[in-house]
Amino acid sequence: MRLDGKVVIVTGAARGLGQRYAVRLAAEGARVVAADRLDCAGTVAQIQAAGREALAVAVDVADEASTAALAHTTAERFGRIDVLVNNAALYGGLEPKPFHQLTVAEWDQVMAVNVRGTWLCTRAVYPYMARAGGGRIINIASTIYMTGVPLLAHYTASKAAVAGLTYALARELGAANISVVAVAPGLTLTEASTGMIRPRYIEATAQQTALRRNVEPDDLEGVVAFLASDDSRFICGAVVTVDGGLAFH
Repeated sequence: MRLDGKVVIVTGAARGLGQRYAVRLAAEGARVVAADRLDCAGTVAQIQAAGREALAVAVDVADEASTAALAHTTAERFGRIDVLVNNAALYGGLEPKPFHQLTVAEWDQVMAVNVRGTWLCTRAVYPYMARAGGGRIINIASTIYMTGVPLLAHYTASKAAVAGLTYALARELGAANISVVAVAPGLTLTEASTGMIRPRYIEATAQQTALRRNVEPDDLEGVVAFLASDDSRFICGAVVTVDGGLAFH
């Protein structure tokens, strides 16, 4: 298994794609810390049922003290932090609306979780990775910032910021042997997406891809597992698009 001995934190791991990433990384041999504001007991139960080791930690990624506690708890329990998957984000439940109808509170909330959360979690794990001689940061972006989807300006801008932050952090952390990369999924057929996006738009998007279908969760799990492994050790500063050929980047 590619991740034997590695300790991996996955934020936003209580459900959806975050849960899928956590379970897949555990199956690859990692000891997984499932972190979320929501209860991660279900995620941990799935991992433990497969005979792997996992720990649930409550975290608010937008809060400095909470992210510091997450890193401390992980290192105290497992002795190290090898990989951080910055998956936590506000997406499902957002109300699509014209940019000028967004409130300042809506804008700030999305930026706080999606961008500040990515920065704070990375800042929290950095000292542990640096002392251990290296690590891997995997940020979850989105191809939405490449295609300019309307009515989600705050979410689109936040994912563009995640990509930019990935580039900047790759330059800064590389000297400590910490590689920083991002995964940019296309429109993914999750409960969150199908619950907020009209079916005709989902189908139209599928027809615009080179492979003529939208992303399934299974399409993303393997990419994240690969980027968490030593097989990708010399990939740094890349934004890997996983969208079936919708946005060539």
